[in-house]
Amino acid sequence: MKKEPLSSLLKGIVEVDETYVGGKPRMDMRSEPKRGRGTSKTPVVAMVERYGNATSKPVANVNAETLRTAITEVVNRQATIMTDEWNGYNSIGKDFAGGHKVIKHSYGEYAKGDITTNSVESYFALLKRAVNGTFHHISKKHLAKYCDDFSFRWNFRKTTDGERAVAAIQGIEGKSLPYRKITEN
Repeated sequence: MKKEPLSSLLKGIVEVDETYVGGKPRMDMRSEPKRGRGTSKTPVVAMVERYGNATSKPVANVNAETLRTAITEVVNRQATIMTDEWNGYNSIGKDFAGGHKVIKHSYGEYAKGDITTNSVESYFALLKRAVNGTFHHISKKHLAKYCDDFSFRWNFRKTTDGERAVAAIQGIEGKSLPYRKITEN
């Protein structure tokens, strides 16, 4: 479902956020299960054009260098970046002509004028609902493929089933995924 390379960079207002994907933490009577950055789940960063396309991918961690690399690979330099207040995003504005705008969830802000990360939060809601309700378990090994699948679903959400099927078939042209590759360690 992934286009190689991304056919066009994300542009305009691009919302960026990270989440953690993995199983529910096991209850340990000695401590409260960790959430967010303290968890052992896999971090996923997503970038969503306001009213447009999305892309996401698992990352090794959510430090400034990793986030900057992930963002600059797929976002046009003329874009405006919108994020939450996580420190890893602090210096990203200098890389983009539109700058960097921040919404402060810790202050109870979820929208301040046009500054919001609601689109990328909606993307994550769909991804996590699918993990919890349909797939139940996504291995770290295949998480990137699931991210590509959900980016495809998001990008074609306003098309008919027929148009989406044609796009999926065109996307697999010239690619193969042998069973052996899926099951190898």
